[in-house]
Amino acid sequence: MPPGERIATFDQDGTLLVEQPVYPQVRFILKRVPGAVPTRGELERLAATALSGMPLETFRSDVRQWLATARHPRWQRPYTELTYQPMQELLRYLRAHGYKTYIVTGGGQDFVRVYAEQVYGIPPEQVIGSAGATRYGYDSQGRPFLTKEPRLLLNDNDAGKPEGIQLMIGRRPIAAFGNSTGDRQMLEYTKAGDGPRLAMLVLHDDAAATMPTGRPWGCRTPGWAGSPRSSTTKPTGRVGS
Repeated sequence: MPPGERIATFDQDGTLLVEQPVYPQVRFILKRVPGAVPTRGELERLAATALSGMPLETFRSDVRQWLATARHPRWQRPYTELTYQPMQELLRYLRAHGYKTYIVTGGGQDFVRVYAEQVYGIPPEQVIGSAGATRYGYDSQGRPFLTKEPRLLLNDNDAGKPEGIQLMIGRRPIAAFGNSTGDRQMLEYTKAGDGPRLAMLVLHDDAAATMPTGRPWGCRTPGWAGSPRSSTTKPTGRVGS
């Protein structure tokens, strides 16, 4: 496999990171709007409002502060410690064999880019997520900065995942990993390429060590690689799978 073609893409929530009982970014949004109990559709509108209208650097600072203090309700550990250890090992294995590893998530791109390099060893330019617009401007001292806008540029879920891959990478992945219906099109797109390809569904199913995610889409479909994982909590604080 030519080195330039060695691309592997990973969903985040439920694949690399614990997603139950609620996505970490949802908790971050609700923290900014106390008392809100939105439906799924309302949450998207709430996020557009709560996460915009501020300089990008202010948003990044707010995310860092929240991650430093927020704790998972079951394990009482920072969310950035609750990654699946074998998936971390897979990321390192692929990089050791010349692969560039990307996160392709339905979550907010700016949110995940804050911690991806520290937690996964994936730099921010290799994070593709749902992305909002930014507006260029100047502060009172004449210094340029970007302000987050409520307008959605990319909904990086379902068909948005391969669309985002083409937009941001420009190559079809050799391997892709996900855990839900939101990853289906990314896995289909990867598997449809020429030559050997790997499209894998991950099922973290050990209720004693993690919150089971349920059977992923396509786990029984012929031709798909499904990977049930028995999870154990590692001394590092990361959840193994």
